[in-house]
Amino acid sequence: MHKNELIQLHTLLAQIKHHMEGEEQAPAFDEYEDVGVEPTHVHRSKSDHKKAIFTLGKELASSLSDEEFSEPSQVSNRLEEIATNHEKPKATP
Repeated sequence: MHKNELIQLHTLLAQIKHHMEGEEQAPAFDEYEDVGVEPTHVHRSKSDHKKAIFTLGKELASSLSDEEFSEPSQVSNRLEEIATNHEKPKATP
């Protein structure tokens, strides 16, 4: 994906987050807030936006899961795995 496409996806997920925050029992998005990258931060790297997308996606899916082995829970677990692996530097041959 190109950086501008990632920013568009990041914006969409952030809008969903904003909508969910308006609900009575709004989930916390602490991990996403800790990443410190918002869709409006266009100067940040493509990698930074990917990490923010994976983290926010994980938290959104987690907030939608009602049991450990539900589909949203499995999506949340996979996105957490991707976000964690994304942080690790790639080994050089």
